[in-house]
Amino acid sequence: AHLIVISTLYEFKSSSLLIDISLHLGSLFAIIFFFRKDLFNLQSNQKLLLLIFFGSVPLVVIGYTLYVTELIYLLRDLRVIAWTTIIFGILLYIADKNDFSKNIRSSLNLKTILYIGFFQTLALIPGVSRAGITITAGRILKFNRYDSSKISFLLSIPALTGASLLSLRELSQTSFEFNYLILIATTLSFLFSYFTVKFFLDYINKFSLNIFVIYRIIVGLILFIIVYN
Repeated sequence: AHLIVISTLYEFKSSSLLIDISLHLGSLFAIIFFFRKDLFNLQSNQKLLLLIFFGSVPLVVIGYTLYVTELIYLLRDLRVIAWTTIIFGILLYIADKNDFSKNIRSSLNLKTILYIGFFQTLALIPGVSRAGITITAGRILKFNRYDSSKISFLLSIPALTGASLLSLRELSQTSFEFNYLILIATTLSFLFSYFTVKFFLDYINKFSLNIFVIYRIIVGLILFIIVYN
């Protein structure tokens, strides 16, 4: 949603696909690096990795269907983003109100990961926020904030991989030239994503998600003024 808003308002669509790919890849590498112990310790985390795989299936199926039918492009609209930013911000607030204590080790199973996975498909609508909706789903299922966020970040790996592959496929059908902008964008995305994940997981151990709810409502109201004025 942020990429759509910025590229629409400032009209740099010619380079937006390259920037999109660079930011996705930077974030993907950062999350893989941050959770490398969980991902590469296959012997003790085989169940978790299988659950992340199954939880990603709904997004892959529905996302690819919307992509090949080109319905996905109908959703890339500032009015849609304005509404979803506020609506799903309020939903996050409601889901995060109570203090739940379920964790990945004892409560994550095929049923719960599929539930979160189907919620994740709503992120195909710009403005919903993939991280926001998966954390919301985790909180609805009574997972604590830390584990809801960890599930969200782990589910982002297949999601970012898929988005990057589709974008690279689009890019292969056009002429482009590798330049330093791609390298800089990927590097900065990696650094900011890594420290964001680290900061976020530390933050939610101490505080609620209200600051993100407030941010979403402010952004949504600004977009309402822009698109309906």
